[in-house]
Parts: sequence; structure tokens; C-alpha cells
Amino acid sequence: MDITPQEVAETMAMVSQQNLDLRTITMGISLMGCADEDIRRMSTKVYDRITHTAEHLVETANALEREYGIPIANKRVSVTPIAQIAAACTDADLSPLAVTLDRAAETLGIDFLGGFSALVQKGMGDADRRLISSIPAALSATERVCSSVNVASTRAGINMDAVLLMAQTIVKTAEATTARDCCGAAKLVVFANMVEDSPFMAGAIHGSGEADAVINVGVSGPGVMAAALRQLPVDANLMDVAEKIKETAFKITRAGELMSREASRRLGVEKGIVDLSLAPTPAAGDSVAEILEIIGVGRTGGPGTTCALALLNDAVKKGGVMASSSVGGLSGAFIPVSEDAGMIRAVGEGALTLEKLEAMTCVCSVGLDMIAVPGDTSAETIAGLIADEMAIGVINTKTTAVRVIPAIGHGVGDTLVFGGLLGTAPVMPINQFAGSVLAHRGGRFPAPLNSLKN
Repeated sequence: MDITPQEVAETMAMVSQQNLDLRTITMGISLMGCADEDIRRMSTKVYDRITHTAEHLVETANALEREYGIPIANKRVSVTPIAQIAAACTDADLSPLAVTLDRAAETLGIDFLGGFSALVQKGMGDADRRLISSIPAALSATERVCSSVNVASTRAGINMDAVLLMAQTIVKTAEATTARDCCGAAKLVVFANMVEDSPFMAGAIHGSGEADAVINVGVSGPGVMAAALRQLPVDANLMDVAEKIKETAFKITRAGELMSREASRRLGVEKGIVDLSLAPTPAAGDSVAEILEIIGVGRTGGPGTTCALALLNDAVKKGGVMASSSVGGLSGAFIPVSEDAGMIRAVGEGALTLEKLEAMTCVCSVGLDMIAVPGDTSAETIAGLIADEMAIGVINTKTTAVRVIPAIGHGVGDTLVFGGLLGTAPVMPINQFAGSVLAHRGGRFPAPLNSLKN
């Protein structure tokens, strides 16, 4: 699949005029050979493995930026879920491994490192429990480390014991980083149907079915998509809108495919997937909410928003999948509140509520993402929020997630400021009628009938 001169010219226009960037080049690294019964020896092995394997990642990404003129916003690493290798040791506190990951990230000069993670959708092992209990200390002691826990899947159902435990952990993590606007919780995500090849944080891990090292690329381009849709007349029908989205997604993904091939070739590791996700940033003109409003919604969150988002998500996948030899990750449209200027504006105007966001997650890539709630919100309420979102993922056989930030010491109308790509989160009201029974019932929400596909 050759890249034509016309495509190069179109790409350069998208970069210079429409905020096109490659959101991330993420190197996935297996740590399976690093397990050790001594956590200090294991930490040394982990550090050496990451820094040796990704030694030239940033250098190569910078060279690609210069040569092709396409900015790469983030350089990242994902690793084997730490709970899997930590099973070899018996230490109760696994935060030293997170500190090691952070030190490796600093040495490499990367932006984020994902994988302080566990998969507990059907049950929790001893190492999983130790990792989860270490998350507040780990995220308060690090800058670049991200954590994720998969508590549900269509095949297994929902581990409700893990849901409550994660709600409590989210509160503790926010409390441990109160001095930094509770930013620890902004790097912690709870999943249903977690994918093992995503290049996007905070949920990136290196799955057990992957090669020893692999390059995964996440494209972006909300600004490009918005500019393309503005070319349509206001009376264009939705078939025309969908076709324009598909055409534009194809062009965006081709740029990602090119960079993915080159990065894997130069680094000498396997080429992984291209993630088609439209990932917004706080910058003006780089908003998924703005796209929905160009499609025709008066303000994101108003009636018609879920329909417009469904159209966008489906058309992005249809257009992007033909432009890459391997599409994966999450692939669709992200709706993080703090990272999207249009979402923040919609919340401020009262157009977008938490309940509407939950409805929108039925048709988007991930779920309730980067949402700040009042600091006095109970763990049971957060558990209910997580359980609702997990149910959407389990029943609909899709990836969903919750990244919620209890704003300790703050109430509705206040703002948390994380800076950089994490943006600014307005504290949103949350329904306080969760009760105290459901979250404490425990057990497992059974796998749905549609899980029986054998």
C-alpha cells in the first residue's frame, strides 16, 4: 500500500491548518522474564528491560516528526500487567515497582508508562489484591505511571467485589494526591472488556498474546474531521455526513499507518496496531464535542447527541479500517470531559450531564472518562457508577471504562487543573441515591447469554 504524493500534500495541509498529529507512538514491552521472588532484583530487571528495549524510542519518534512533518504528541510505553509478574514475590507493598517504572520512564524521556495493572474480571489472586492495595501509594509517588484494572468482561460478567474495591481505591488515590488536585485518580481507570494492544493511557497494557516488543500507534485528528465537515452545506443529509467522515478518517489513518511502519522498521520491533480513535485535547479546534455540534447538535449533551456520536464512531471505523494493515486498540471517538474544550463548555452551560454522558458511552469507544465529582461522594456511589458502566460494556460486548476523579475538598462548580494533555476538569454533580446495599452485595454479576459463542 504505497503513499502517493497527493496524500503527502493533503497530510501536510492537515498538519499546518487543522491540528493533525499522531497522538502517540507506544512501545509495548513484555516483562514476563523479569519475575523474581526478590522485589529489589525484580525492579532491577524491569528497569533494565524497559530502558534497553525502548532506548531509541524517543530519538526515533523525533526523527520521524522532522522527516515527515507530522507532530507526535506523546511517546509512551506499555508493559505486562505488573500483577502478573508480582505473583513471584510476596511483598505486600508493590509501589516500589511503580517507582521503578517511573524512573525508567524518566530515563527514556517518555510521557507516560502504562501497566501498573491487574485483570480481575472473574476473580482476584493474591498478587492482584496486593497490586490494587498499592495503587494509591504508587500513583502518589510517581509522575508518569498509569494504572488500570479490568473488573468485567462479556465472557466472565462483572466482579462486583472488585468494583467496590476499585471505588474505594479511587477515593484513596484522590486523597493521596489532594495537594496535586487529586491527579492520581486521573491516571487510574477501571475497565470492562479491556483490550491488550491499546496505545492510549491510562489503560495501555502489553497483553500476554503480544510479541516481546511491539509498536502501536494512536492517530487523532478531531480538528481535521471538524474542518472536513464544515465543507458540507448545512442541508447535507446524514449519508453525506457519514461519507465525509469515512473519507477523512481514511486519510488520517494513512498517516498513522505510514508512521507505524517506519517506527517499527527503524526500532527493529514488530509493527502492532493503528488505533483509529479520535482523541481530543484541551486545545481550541481539537474537540470531539465540536464535531458533534457541526453535525447538527445545538450543544453537546442536547437531544440528538447520542445519535450524532454513534454516526461519528461508526463512520470513523468504516473509513479507517481500510487504511491500515492492522487496526486495533479502542478505535472510535473518545469523550473525556477534562481533555475536550467543547465538553468543558457544554458542562459549564448545563447542556451536558453525567447521565447523558453515560448514555453516550453506549456508542463511543471507551466510557466515562476524566470526570470530576464532588469530593464527598461516597465509595458506594462511585461503585454504582462503575457497575453501571461495566454493565453497558458486558451486555453490549464492547470496551467501556470509568476514569473518575473525586475532587477532595471541592464541590460542584469548582475546577481541578491537571495541566498538559489531562486538561481541566469541572466538578460535575452526581446522583447521590446509590444506596448502601448494592455495592456491598459482592459476588459476580453473571456473564450474559450472548457470551456463549462457542
